[in-house]
Amino acid sequence: MTTDDTVNDDPKRNPVHFDRHTPEYRHEFQAVTQELQSKCPIAWSETYGGHWVASGNREVFELARSAEFLSNDHDVKGERRGYQGITIPPPPRAKAVRGGFLEMDPPEQRYYRQTLNPYLSPAAISRWIPLIDEVARACIDENIESGRIDFVDDLANVVPAVLTLAMMGIPVRKWTIYNEAAHASVYTPPNSPDQARVVELQKAMGTDLALTIAEIRQTPRPGLVDALVRAEINGQTPPDDELLGVLALLIGGGFDTTTALTAHALEWLSEHPAERDRLSRDRKALLDSATEEFLRFYAPAPGDGRTFSADCEIAGTRFKEGERLWLSWAMANRDPQVFPEPDSIDMERKGNRHSSFGLGIHRCIGSNVARTVFKRMVTQVLDRMPDFRCDPEGAEHYETIGVIQGMRHLPATFTPGPRTGAGLDETLETLQRVVDEQRLAEPVTVRKGQARIDR
Repeated sequence: MTTDDTVNDDPKRNPVHFDRHTPEYRHEFQAVTQELQSKCPIAWSETYGGHWVASGNREVFELARSAEFLSNDHDVKGERRGYQGITIPPPPRAKAVRGGFLEMDPPEQRYYRQTLNPYLSPAAISRWIPLIDEVARACIDENIESGRIDFVDDLANVVPAVLTLAMMGIPVRKWTIYNEAAHASVYTPPNSPDQARVVELQKAMGTDLALTIAEIRQTPRPGLVDALVRAEINGQTPPDDELLGVLALLIGGGFDTTTALTAHALEWLSEHPAERDRLSRDRKALLDSATEEFLRFYAPAPGDGRTFSADCEIAGTRFKEGERLWLSWAMANRDPQVFPEPDSIDMERKGNRHSSFGLGIHRCIGSNVARTVFKRMVTQVLDRMPDFRCDPEGAEHYETIGVIQGMRHLPATFTPGPRTGAGLDETLETLQRVVDEQRLAEPVTVRKGQARIDR
């Protein structure tokens, strides 16, 4: 990112070069953020056809809360105003698919959130804790005797995927069908020779989702899919192509973001063993604040795009209808005016009002899931692998962080220990029976009790 130091009231006359999709941006994130925030917290970049970039915490907050002037709509069929959703640059029109209710404006967006809230509230998620713990236990047991684990492949990929499918009402044994498709679609660059494989993975996932929708329409069973196929949106049942977009959004949000947060936190704890030991020792006092700090520092989803739906002036800058805006949650989280020493992790940070789940009416509906799953996985690692050390040579970060700040691999070693239960495959068979018999995927308004799992 480069800027001209000339002061000008019109940011468009003094544009910045900003491209978050380059590998360099991941390595230079701190420097780019500091420069933008000090010189132009709302800047104009001419990349990708031209768009605004908001990096300052105050500016991001004011913009994100101005829903009357901002649109998330992705008009893939050109039926409305032609807006391009939350991705900058947008996908080619021929490949464009509406990204669920995150690419909708009220009232549609509100109807979907109201439908899903009874499944995703804090009380609803707490019912799943025994299942989360059992999957994490089985993942660790698969590796505990060897003294080696890949925290991404063997743990952080698995637990969120299994839980998400269980909540949706999809058989948990299918987690492998969905897992690689969800992650690879994010970490694979568009020009990669691996794109053909990724496309096939996504087709397989889409086919299974379509079959699941048809199956649950015919023979209902509890879960998010059932809630959506029976939902009334704008007075009618949503069409299948729209439902597929909503379900893909829930899968993407449920899988990759929690994986990314967990991997980065474990990598940092390995690099700071004294802090790792302190967190383990004082977890009752520290785990909640540490979770928020890891969220702030490693913001798994770095930002979202918007389109101005009217001429307006917000945070001292004038915008025109149709202009595009990038709201950087990750950069807002590093604003020194709000967060003292923003480029350091402080597990006891107070008043940590980060933006990692977004702000305003589109704030992440799965935030309760992410926090809970992260804490349960980290707790078991601290309990059963207290001396773990990650291998920096084997750690593989996503090449770019324009969509998700994730990791593909994080190998680690630790002092071996004993297994405490069945392996993953057998455990998933048991958990599927529990989900079915106890109807765990019902909304919290129907079922309030925690899962009961006997081993």
